[in-house]
Amino acid sequence: MTEKFIKNEQLNFIKKQIALIKDTAQKHVAPAVLRAAIDMANAKILGLFPNASSTQLEMLNLSRLKTDDEFDQYIQHLSDFLLPFPNITGQQLKKMFPKNKKLKLPDLSLMDHSKLTYLSWNDLRSNKKFIVYKLEGQLVGIECKFEPAGKKSYCSFCKCAGEVAYFSTVTKAKNSKNPDYYKAIGNLICADSSECNKKITNTDYLTAFLKESLGI
Repeated sequence: MTEKFIKNEQLNFIKKQIALIKDTAQKHVAPAVLRAAIDMANAKILGLFPNASSTQLEMLNLSRLKTDDEFDQYIQHLSDFLLPFPNITGQQLKKMFPKNKKLKLPDLSLMDHSKLTYLSWNDLRSNKKFIVYKLEGQLVGIECKFEPAGKKSYCSFCKCAGEVAYFSTVTKAKNSKNPDYYKAIGNLICADSSECNKKITNTDYLTAFLKESLGI
């Protein structure tokens, strides 16, 4: 059996391509136009997996699919090959944030790790947001100030519109000439990280933000 090889954000990207195909089909376009839409989506999906095996590429190939039921079955089948977010314990989370002696931990048992690109939770009492992500093979975490924006806007992580919050963190950037120097960076991101994890299709910005925050 093929091992699990699809990340959450990759499956989200595939779902988005399927939605575009269905939308094109509903417009009753010419067969050649629909065929082009399917071929383009197929090429984009296969391009996400440059190191896929022949078996995996065959599984990902949607060029022969025609009906909504076939596309839905395709997504359901791929869901069986989702790579889960790494298992992590509450004790490990405490070690990642040693300066926070009153760290409020999330209920990890309620989280579906197969549907996480990044792990995040809010501590409303302290207006803090915590983000954990596997960066270059290692789990890293950052602590941010968190303030609901009270409006809808575009999230910096998933690039989708929704209820957002402003969050900021102090980076580890240093200035040898000024020992008191510090640099803070902030963004608008989804107030509900579970919704963000459902929509994120690319981790470039998330990765860049974490690297800058951690001084990597």
